[in-house]
Amino acid sequence: MTKRKKVGLALSGGAARGFAHLGVVRALTAHGIPIDFIAGTSAGSIVGAALASGLSTEDIITIGKKLSWYKVSGIPYSVKGLLSNAPMGDILAESLPFRNFEELPIPLAVVACSLETGRKVVFRDHGDLIPAIRASCAIPGVFVPVEYEGQNLIDGGVVALVPTKEVKRLGAEVVIAVDVNSCGATYFNSPSTFLGVLFQSAMLLLRTAGKSQHYHADVVIAPPIAHLRPDEIAKMDEFIELGEKAALEKIVEIKKLVFVEDQ
Repeated sequence: MTKRKKVGLALSGGAARGFAHLGVVRALTAHGIPIDFIAGTSAGSIVGAALASGLSTEDIITIGKKLSWYKVSGIPYSVKGLLSNAPMGDILAESLPFRNFEELPIPLAVVACSLETGRKVVFRDHGDLIPAIRASCAIPGVFVPVEYEGQNLIDGGVVALVPTKEVKRLGAEVVIAVDVNSCGATYFNSPSTFLGVLFQSAMLLLRTAGKSQHYHADVVIAPPIAHLRPDEIAKMDEFIELGEKAALEKIVEIKKLVFVEDQ
């Protein structure tokens, strides 16, 4: 008799690279791999919330086509960031069928970080989805921190770029991590300015931090998207295709972990 283990999906941050998550989910769904729990950081929280709401990959792709940096950002009215991601929250509020964690068909955890303490802040079980996702996506220095219950919250990638521990805590027996940053970046040249050195160093730190969270996963899927930049929203289709390809290469391994013969 075959027994099915409960599957958790940990979706990393990565801005536009997060579209690759959709390709992974498309492959898992096509091969009958269930998703029982989801945890997402930054871009992964957007995809995770849509999946946890019961939307199909095609539904989410339709939402993705509405997104551009112009549409998801606005005037900050604050000196704490260059932009506000409040417009992104408005798009999500219109697009998601549920507004609260407790309503979701699939349990979800969203990771942010407290700017004051540096501690991980995990949203799950109850509360409004929109401020949680906005906080998880508040890239430091780019977007204004999201104020929530007296805290200034920033991008969860600072503390948990690949939220494997969070999905395990939800109850996952098999953890599938999707890391859209671990492939690195081939588009970088040797930086020639201070800002170039700062940006490239930050990307390297994030990639290293993300890899340190892989050991909580049973399977790690790393789409081969090193040639694509995190700001290239217009290349959504290519991100999705490469995410699907990477997941298909792991399908046999995943099935062996999920579907086991009961002794």
